[in-house]
Amino acid sequence: MSLGDAALAQRLRVSAVGWAGRLRWSDTFTRELPGDAVVPESPYAVADRQTQQDSTEGAEEVAVPIPEASFRASRPVRGALWSWAAPVSQPNPRLVSVSDAGARLVGLTRSALWDDPQAAAAAWSGSRRLPGSRPWAHCYGGHQFGVWADQLGDGRAVSLGEVVSGAHGRWEVQLKGAGRTPYSRFADGYAVRRSSIREYLAAEHMDALGVPTSRSLSLVFTDRIVQREDEELGAVVARLAPSWVRFGSFELPASRREHTAVQALADYVLGRHFPDIIAEEAQGMAGGQNRYARLLRRAVQLTATTVARWQAVGFCHGVMNTDNMSILGLTIDYGPFAFLDAYDPGFVCNHSDPAGRYAFGEQPRVALWNLLRLASPLAPLIERGPCADWSASWAGEPQKATVTATQGILNEYSAVFGAEYARVMRRKFGLFNCANDNDLDTVVQPFLDLLSEAGTDYVYAMRTLCDVPQALAGEDGGSKALARLADLLSGRSLNTVCDPEPWKHRMHAYLQGVYAPRLLEDASGSLTAAVAAVVGERMRRENPRFVLRNWVAQDIIERAEKGDDAWVDRALAVLTTHAFADRLPEELAEAEKYAGPVPEWGEGLQCSCSS
Repeated sequence: MSLGDAALAQRLRVSAVGWAGRLRWSDTFTRELPGDAVVPESPYAVADRQTQQDSTEGAEEVAVPIPEASFRASRPVRGALWSWAAPVSQPNPRLVSVSDAGARLVGLTRSALWDDPQAAAAAWSGSRRLPGSRPWAHCYGGHQFGVWADQLGDGRAVSLGEVVSGAHGRWEVQLKGAGRTPYSRFADGYAVRRSSIREYLAAEHMDALGVPTSRSLSLVFTDRIVQREDEELGAVVARLAPSWVRFGSFELPASRREHTAVQALADYVLGRHFPDIIAEEAQGMAGGQNRYARLLRRAVQLTATTVARWQAVGFCHGVMNTDNMSILGLTIDYGPFAFLDAYDPGFVCNHSDPAGRYAFGEQPRVALWNLLRLASPLAPLIERGPCADWSASWAGEPQKATVTATQGILNEYSAVFGAEYARVMRRKFGLFNCANDNDLDTVVQPFLDLLSEAGTDYVYAMRTLCDVPQALAGEDGGSKALARLADLLSGRSLNTVCDPEPWKHRMHAYLQGVYAPRLLEDASGSLTAAVAAVVGERMRRENPRFVLRNWVAQDIIERAEKGDDAWVDRALAVLTTHAFADRLPEELAEAEKYAGPVPEWGEGLQCSCSS
C-alpha cells in the first residue's frame, strides 16, 4: 500500500474541527536538521498536493507513491536526526481526559475539546489530521542499563510538530502509542491503557509538585487490541515538551562519526532553547568557554536541579537510560516510575532492573554518569568550536585541555545538586528564613535515617512534620504533642522487623531535641500560635498530601478497566489542583483514601520497562 492510495490520502487530508485552526504550527526541527533520505517528503505533503490537485477540475491525479514500509518498517537510519512519519488510524477513539493546564500551553482550553469529544478524540489519537501538522519521529541512540544500545528512536511516539502559543512559547506535540516508525524495532508502536494512564497523570502531577517535566494534553482510549503478556486495549497520550531532544540524540550520530550532525543539533538546541548562551558569546561574556562547553554546563545544571527535586519528592524514574534523559533537564518517558511508599534508598521500582542500577538512592550518581556520556559527543565541539571544519581529520581523542575543561564542568554537578536538594528540603522542613550549611547533615538526614530504619511512609512522614510548628506553640513546649506525632509516624511503618517502641522514643527525641530547636531558631526563637500557623501552612504547600504512588495508579487503572473512565479525569484534579489540600471537595471525596495508609496489596509495587 502506498500513500497515493485514496483511502489513506483521504484520512490524511480530512478537515478539522474549529479549535484546530487556532493551533499555530511550526517545523523548525525538520526544516533545520538533516532528515531521513529514504522518505524525502512528508506523507502529509503528498496528501496536500493530492487535495490541491483534486480541487482543480479535470486535473490528473498526482502519483507520489511512498510505500508504508518506508516509514513504518524498522531499519537503520543514517545521516539523519529524524524521519517523516504518519500516525495510524485508531479504532473507535474515545476522549477520556483533558488537562486544562496542558491545553492552555498550546492555546486551547479543556472545554473546547470537550465541546466535540469525538472530533477531539479523532485528532489527538492520530486518526484525523490536524491541519498544518507534519508528523515525524526522532532518531537517537542511548546507553540502556549502562550498555550502548545503538539506534533506538521514537518507536511508538510520533511528533505532530511544534505549536507556537504566545506567552507559553513553543511546544512539540507527540502522540504516544500512534503506531510503528522506523525506530520501532520488534515492537508494534502502540501503547496500552495502563501505561498511558500512568504517564498522562504523572506528567501533570510532577508539574504540580514543582518538578521539571514533560506535560500531558489528553488521554484517548481506543478499541485496538494490543498484545503484551496478555491482550490489552490501547490508548494514546498527547504529550508536550519544549523539546524531546535527549542525551542519546547526540550520542548516536557521534557514535557514527557524523560530527556535522552533532554540531547541527547542538546549534539548534542552543538557538532555540538557550539563546542567552549565543548572545553572551557574541558580546564577549562567555568567560573563555565556547558555546558547546556552556551547553554542557547548562545540561549539568538543569539535570542536577531536576534530580535533586526527584529525591526531595521521593520519585523513582526507574529507567534512567541516556535515551530517557532530556537535554533540557525535563523528566520524560514515564515508564516503570514510582513514588516511595516506605522511605528506602535501596528501593527499585523497575523489576527489569534486578541489579538495582536505578534504585532511588542511586539516581544522583546515575545522572552524573549519563552526563559523562553526553560530554563525549560534545567534546569535539568544545575543542574545535563553532567554526570547525569536519572535512579535516579528527583523531577521536580530545586534547588534554578539553578533557580538563569537560571534567571541570562535570565536577560542578555535585554542588548544584547539593544546593538545590538543600533548598527544597529546608522548605519541606519549614526552614524558610535562615539557612544553615549543616542542615542536611544535622536535621534532614537524621530524620530520613529514622524513616529508613522503620520503613516509614515518606509522604505521610513529611506531611506530619507540618504539624510540628503548632505543636511547639502549644502546652509544655509541645512535648506531649511531639510524642503523639512520633506515635503516628510509628503507625505508618512498613518494616515489620523494626521494634516500634524504641523507635518511637528515638523519633520523639529527634523531634524534641533536634528538629524543634532548629525550627525555633528559624523563627527567631519565638513560635507564637500565629507564627506557627503560618509556618505550618507554608509547609503544607511544600509537602503534598496526595501522591501518585503505584497503588494509587493501580486503583485508577482498575476503575478505568471496569468502565469508570471519568475517574481518570477526577484523579487528575486530585493530583494537580488538590495535591496539597487538607480536604477534598465533596465530588472528589472518594479519593481521600489515596492519602491513607498503603494497602497491604500495594506495598512496594514494581512495574516493568513496558509499564
